[in-house]
Amino acid sequence: MGIKSKNKQAQFIRMICIACVVIIIFYGLYYLIDQVMNGTFADWFTSNFIDTYYEPYETADGVIKNALNTDLNWYRLKMALLGVAAAGTVLISLIIFAVSHFYANKKVRETVTNASQMMQDYMAGDKEATKVFPKEYAEISSQMLEIKSAMQHHEQILRDEANRKNDLIVYLTHDLKTPLTSVIGYLSLLDEASDMPSEQKNKYIGIALDKSHRLEKLINELFEITRYNLQQIELEKESIDLYYMLIQMTDEFYPLLQTHGNTINLEVKEDTVLYGDPIKLARVFNNILKNAIAYSYQDTEIKIWTEKTDTELALYFRNKGRTIPPRKLNAIFEKFFRLDEARTTNTGGAGLGLAIAKEIITLHQGTITAKSENEWTTFCITLPLN
Repeated sequence: MGIKSKNKQAQFIRMICIACVVIIIFYGLYYLIDQVMNGTFADWFTSNFIDTYYEPYETADGVIKNALNTDLNWYRLKMALLGVAAAGTVLISLIIFAVSHFYANKKVRETVTNASQMMQDYMAGDKEATKVFPKEYAEISSQMLEIKSAMQHHEQILRDEANRKNDLIVYLTHDLKTPLTSVIGYLSLLDEASDMPSEQKNKYIGIALDKSHRLEKLINELFEITRYNLQQIELEKESIDLYYMLIQMTDEFYPLLQTHGNTINLEVKEDTVLYGDPIKLARVFNNILKNAIAYSYQDTEIKIWTEKTDTELALYFRNKGRTIPPRKLNAIFEKFFRLDEARTTNTGGAGLGLAIAKEIITLHQGTITAKSENEWTTFCITLPLN
């Protein structure tokens, strides 16, 4: 039996119940008036609606007598009947309202229960929405379809993220063996050959030191991956001297810049001030600048400049290097995404730096975007001035 036929049957039963209630009420009133109040009602009716008076008349014997006459007071009766009709209408209306109210509440509870059960069945199973929800629930069906699609999409993102994270952990732990083996090997050679020539000894020490740095970097990446899900970013905002911060950062990167042969062209006014968390924003700028150096061509310039409006400040980082393909550019801010997919590269990190940077900028109610074309890659960060 369909939903419509059930509703019609319920309405018919409801009308029958109301009619029965009305009949019982009127029968009760009739019984009260005719049986319980017999005599009392007649006296009350006579005293209120019957007018009595004596009228003289002459008999056949010529005697004058008074005859008792009665007349029905139609006006009073009419007003009384109108009052009874009004009271009866109000009473019936109240009864209908009460019955309708309780019936409607019952139907609402049944509808909510049915809808809840259908939603549970739909979310738990693989059936199509049209097969679970009747036509009367078309709006709920549409909303549940959107919710389920969004949940499935989110679950797929989480699964992909977990797979990428697990792959990175496997790659990193595998890569730990190579530098560790080299360090142990060269240190063993140095330990065994005490009479090794100084030139060869210095060479082995340099190789062991280089492999140790690589090992340290891999361990740091592994630690960053494992701690990412445990961190909660909280901001501690204050006024920031942006020019001074970028100058400090440039000085810190001087050795790396010298190694790559890069230079930084800083076009930021000395009085440029931001309001935000200096430690968190420094982490963002540090990560972007580190990427710019790592992926720049040697002996090229990295340009940093700002553009200011009445409400926000835009900070740009531009470097010259290989153009990032659109597919990778769209995913560059995703967690555990690495631009250079070669796991043994010195430039490929854990793939968290830009994802964390985006979260920090978003918490500052700003935006971060990337554009890459014609071998120029530009990161743009916009932040509110207040």
